[in-house]
Amino acid sequence: MPTSDLLNRLGQYLPSDEVALIERAYRYAECAHAGQCRKSGEPYITHPLAVTGILASWQLDAQALAAAMLHDVLEDTPASKEELTREFDSVVADLVDAVSKLNQLDFSSREEAQAETFSKMVLAMARDVRVILIKLADRFHNMQTLGSMSLASRRRIARETRDIYAPIAHRLGLYALRQSLLDLSFKHLYPHRHRVFSNTIKAIRASRRDKVDGVLSLLRERLAQQPQLNAEVSVRERTVYSVYNKMREKHIKLQQVMESCGVLVLADSRNACYAVLGVLHEIYKPLPGRFKDYIAIPKANGYQALHTTLFGPDSMPIDVHICTRDMCLIAENGVAAYWMYNSASDLVHLAETQQNTRRWLKGLLEMQTEEGDSQEFVENMKRDLFPEEIYVFTPKGRIMVLPRGATVLDFAYSIHTDVGNHCIGGRIDHEIVPLRTVLKNGRQVEVLTNADAWPMPAWLSFVVTGKARSAIRHYLKSQQQQTSAALGERLLKHALTIFKLNVEKITPEQWQALAETQGVKTVADLCTDIGTGKRLPFMVAQTFAQRLCGAQSLPVRRRGKRLQLRDSDSDVLRYASCCRPLPNDPIIGWFRPGQGLEVHVRDCGMLKQHATQQGEWIEMAWPDAPQAFFLSELRTWASDRQGLLADQAGAIAQAEANILQVNIERPQGQALSAMQFQIEVRDRQHLADVLRGLRRVVGVKKVQRVRA
Repeated sequence: MPTSDLLNRLGQYLPSDEVALIERAYRYAECAHAGQCRKSGEPYITHPLAVTGILASWQLDAQALAAAMLHDVLEDTPASKEELTREFDSVVADLVDAVSKLNQLDFSSREEAQAETFSKMVLAMARDVRVILIKLADRFHNMQTLGSMSLASRRRIARETRDIYAPIAHRLGLYALRQSLLDLSFKHLYPHRHRVFSNTIKAIRASRRDKVDGVLSLLRERLAQQPQLNAEVSVRERTVYSVYNKMREKHIKLQQVMESCGVLVLADSRNACYAVLGVLHEIYKPLPGRFKDYIAIPKANGYQALHTTLFGPDSMPIDVHICTRDMCLIAENGVAAYWMYNSASDLVHLAETQQNTRRWLKGLLEMQTEEGDSQEFVENMKRDLFPEEIYVFTPKGRIMVLPRGATVLDFAYSIHTDVGNHCIGGRIDHEIVPLRTVLKNGRQVEVLTNADAWPMPAWLSFVVTGKARSAIRHYLKSQQQQTSAALGERLLKHALTIFKLNVEKITPEQWQALAETQGVKTVADLCTDIGTGKRLPFMVAQTFAQRLCGAQSLPVRRRGKRLQLRDSDSDVLRYASCCRPLPNDPIIGWFRPGQGLEVHVRDCGMLKQHATQQGEWIEMAWPDAPQAFFLSELRTWASDRQGLLADQAGAIAQAEANILQVNIERPQGQALSAMQFQIEVRDRQHLADVLRGLRRVVGVKKVQRVRA
């Protein structure tokens, strides 16, 4: 777009001083990008000019348009954020910085770089939605000019656009942009398929044009008899991607998708929309079960319309969308309609749309705060971006929008993180149901909570919303961190006693000094590092002892008293799979750098191999009354017969043990079958009860515990 044409367009809705700001941004960008060209060979300035033109079609404000003109200068030129602040203002500079990639940082992979960039962008757009509008316009123009890129780059960018940017456009209500992004993605991912579909769809439309024109003429004629409705009828054409996607989702052929005719009817008011619906149902019979009222219950992105499907001539389905002109404007432009809205007839709904967007962005901010890993955050966000939605009601009548497949627990977390953390079940239409119950459209849902309930790892197996998954993971990680810190503190104090130091006499200042010598800020951080295996407790204790005693070497009593385990330690230590220690077994701990504490039976056959590796050995003792269950393995040899496995499984169940896995072997030429069971038991005595029960099974010749 020529610069003069863009400035003339801007002058139609912006004052002259703001147009001058954008022109100044253009001159700055043109100078900064001087000598740079795009892959197509065009001067680079054509790209920011095109992006600004896209935003101008939404009538965005001058600061956003100036930022769009400058959006690549931080990434591709020597310009700095401080310089932009001086030349323009801090708002423009912040917008440009938020859109820029994190190419200054060193990442281990492209995926990590993309995740960090996206994470930064989400943080910025939660503060200012104009960031994502600039980014979407940037991506749209890049997709339009993607043909000059390499095949691998085209496929990567198209896939990212399809999976991330198009769903974001949908969530923000930018329907027209979303459709264009999806169609362009399809074109670059499957060029041959797109070309074949495009040509076939054009041929089908041409062959049935007379029939469609006949339907439109009849609808216009009958609606014209109701002039107070001021109804306007037009055809809705599916894009190539939407046709292809419907074929995939419904598992139907192209001809079946193209059988239906899409119609859009615009009316003057909400009441007129319902009146139009009545007129249409008089002309053609409606298809049962296909009516949806998104005017009474808008979608989460603000979309409003009445949907109905009619039986047309020759049984042709007619998919009709009915809405007001204001609703159509919001449906096409979503949150961008805030800047281009000139009608006062539905400002209340537009305000609700903006509020829903802010609520969604706030939820993203909370999710990002709870997720320590940017790639996990992006994966969780993807779960929330796909358009399949259900609508349920709170007991007070508030509408809650959730993705299809959401459970009672997802509903609880959508209300508040604390409600989800303490959820124990729910009521659906006044009937008590468990946490994992999948919700259905139109149901009333109430959450049941208990102050003593907390998230469990099993919850991650059935929640579907990113917010729920992020909150559960955050809680579990924080709990594990606390447990690691507690274990690390006990390991460090145990190591200090080996040097005959009185832990009770060590002052807080001395503890803090120890932390600083290890390069961490607090003693809690140091203990967490020890508990997770990042530091060896003996080495830390030796350093501390040397500082306190002022000696380079100290007499050491390497065998201290045994470290008492706690039930909570099971979250951060590992029980060795080579020997499967059980309570009442004599045990020893092997502490390896980077891997933490591993518990072995004292006479484990693997100890000699481990002895040559770096690490520390710690004398250990079981809790007085362990509450957990522990894995154990046993093997039986028995004469093969019908029902042998069932009888042995029955004996294990009778001893109140749980079977996790069974392996069966029958060596060729031998009469005995060998079965290896992986089971859960409380302690060594419980295992002895299981072994005793198995020996009583008819045909069992030998039973033994499997250990290295």
